[in-house]
Amino acid sequence: MNQFTVTGQFKDRDGYSEFETSIEAVNESVAREHVLSQLGSRHGLKRTQIDLEEVRAR
Repeated sequence: MNQFTVTGQFKDRDGYSEFETSIEAVNESVAREHVLSQLGSRHGLKRTQIDLEEVRAR
């Protein structure tokens, strides 16, 4: 499994908040799905409220 760093922003009550998170996944698309799932669960967001800007392998 590879380590990925995902950056982006999500909509919150004050506008947009930026984030950067590291995640271990098999490939880039799985890393994207995990981040969308985690942020949605943690902050009560829908996928349309999350913008992933970059996914890069570490």
